[in-house]
Amino acid sequence: MLRILLFLGTNVAILAMLSVTMRILGVDRVLEQSGGLNLDALLIMSAVVGFTGSFISLFISKWMAKASMGVRVIDRPANATEQWLVETVGRLSRQAGIEMPEVGIFPSPSPNAFATGWNRNDALVAVSAGLLQHMNAGEVEAVLGHEISHVANGDMVTLTLIQGVVNTFVFFLSRVIGHVVDRAVFGNREGYGAGYFITSLVAQFVLGILAMMIVAWFSRWREFRADAGGAALAGRHKMIAALRRLQHAQPEPLPDEMAAFGIAGRGLHELFASHPPLEKRIEALRQGR
Repeated sequence: MLRILLFLGTNVAILAMLSVTMRILGVDRVLEQSGGLNLDALLIMSAVVGFTGSFISLFISKWMAKASMGVRVIDRPANATEQWLVETVGRLSRQAGIEMPEVGIFPSPSPNAFATGWNRNDALVAVSAGLLQHMNAGEVEAVLGHEISHVANGDMVTLTLIQGVVNTFVFFLSRVIGHVVDRAVFGNREGYGAGYFITSLVAQFVLGILAMMIVAWFSRWREFRADAGGAALAGRHKMIAALRRLQHAQPEPLPDEMAAFGIAGRGLHELFASHPPLEKRIEALRQGR
């Protein structure tokens, strides 16, 4: 499935770009006031930087998904399979109480799917060619229900807010650490030297890794909700069957940028995994959780 996503990858890039730009333009000087650290100004600037990256990522998420995954949006179904796909997404969307998303197919032999978009009524649901080849109609319907549940639950917006908060604290704490090191270790009393700049960037990188753990935890939690939503829309037995199919198919993970919004997902480590193990998801559905 999908882990550090298009969304997270774009987020990190934007945050780094804004950090360097603000340093080059001298905006960091606002943090210094009579030799001390202006925490109020720092917090405001951190929030601006943190949430700017998140919201830019949110608003360009559909465009980035289409470009990076090679999604072909189905404007006019070319065959019976595409017609069924569009009609099924339309029916499930009405059941979920959202407007019809764009429907697309991306060229991958691995069974996978994802949903993205800046709000629940302007979304994109895309499936891989491999998903349509490896799964039967009931299983595909369950996967579509899972993705539509992500949209109906507002997961993209919630993720944006969480990412904005953690970005804010990453930026804030990294500058505080840089200030302390610059003053205590390098002995600067006026302005900021290389010690501040280098230390704050290193601290931002390290804290960013910790922040990713928080975002990954939320991603795992919402997968259980999306599975439950898929079961409610398409049927629990179909949702379980789709997850079992994924166990046997061993799908390749989507690119890091899109990993948090797929159906299968695998992480290098449990703390960074965007999705819970498939066996745990199946067990949760069996128990009605």
